[in-house]
Amino acid sequence: MSLKQNLHNLKLKYQGTKMEQTFNALHTFLYMPNNTTHSGAHVRDAADLKRVMNTVIMAMVPALIFGMFNAGYQYNGQINGFENLAFLSWDNLVVGLEKILPLLIVSYGVGLGIEFIFATVKKHEVEEGYLVTGMLVPLIVPVDLPLWMLAVAVAFGVIIGKELFGGTGMNVLNPALTIRAFLFFNWAAFMSGDKIWVHGVVDGIKKANGVDAISGETILGTLAANKHVGYSAYEMFMGFIPGSVGETSTFLILVGAAWLLFTGIGSARIMISAVIGALVMGLIFNGVVDSGVITESSKFYSLMHFPFWQHLLIGGIAFGIVFMATDPVTASQTNIGKIIYGFLIGLFSILIRVFNPAYPEGVMMAILLMNVFAPTIDHYVVQANVKRRMKRLKLKTA
Repeated sequence: MSLKQNLHNLKLKYQGTKMEQTFNALHTFLYMPNNTTHSGAHVRDAADLKRVMNTVIMAMVPALIFGMFNAGYQYNGQINGFENLAFLSWDNLVVGLEKILPLLIVSYGVGLGIEFIFATVKKHEVEEGYLVTGMLVPLIVPVDLPLWMLAVAVAFGVIIGKELFGGTGMNVLNPALTIRAFLFFNWAAFMSGDKIWVHGVVDGIKKANGVDAISGETILGTLAANKHVGYSAYEMFMGFIPGSVGETSTFLILVGAAWLLFTGIGSARIMISAVIGALVMGLIFNGVVDSGVITESSKFYSLMHFPFWQHLLIGGIAFGIVFMATDPVTASQTNIGKIIYGFLIGLFSILIRVFNPAYPEGVMMAILLMNVFAPTIDHYVVQANVKRRMKRLKLKTA
């Protein structure tokens, strides 16, 4: 008897029991959805929500793998760079696996566990939305975040940020960013303060036990402190810099963006307009510095003086634009609305980054802010279209 036939028999066995929805979730993860159309004017293909979510996960895998190598690279304090293949060493990967794999396990274990509990209690299908959220969360947190903090934040994000609103497709705010915001406002020092792990070398000497690591500033922290950044544009673009797990390599984020656009899942309007908004805000700040209004004594000088286009290479702005601003549930739905929505995310990301030195990263706040205003943007776009059509109708009937 084939595996598929065995699973079908198990499906019949669990039908009508409390475990029916749990088994269906596991079954449709491998095979076709339970409900399919057989007649009428319907578009038929093999895609369902699980497969769409899996496509997004595939787009994040390169950044995840790179993040594992980079965690070890930063820990070992290597300075040889990629040209000597030191970055891709086994030692780096082992350190990355030890740090990042537990984050993935806790994220999926807690998040999916809660999803299955709600589905069992409420007797509805298990919702697939957390498949992407479960991958996003470990990629947007520091590698040394205590696991119990992550577990508490994930529980909050799933229960309060999503289930309270009705589940997948009904949430107002991006669940992954809701979790990150919960972490930041409750344990800010572990998210952006002096407790973040950067590497394991002190004054060029590796610690004796080979495990302990020191804290330090990321590039944004350095700029916020009005210090010079000691990384080249190439290093920042490729990702050989400290930062959250998946946000450092702009190159691999662009690879993921290309995959999302090729599969038709990501919104090019949101991505492009967000990049333009960030560049415009960066240009404005560069112009203010060049005009002499802001001097080197100002606490905003380094972030304002930083080349406008390099703002896209540091922090989480590229990752946020590609993987979270484009969330189809919380983003604007109209074409014009997507352009406005994306542009304002890019604009506010750099604005918050510059004027909030205590938290020199603005993409999280910008996306959450625009999540709230997305329905309003769509409302006025639709109303503008209605008024234009009514005006044309009056001209034709006059």
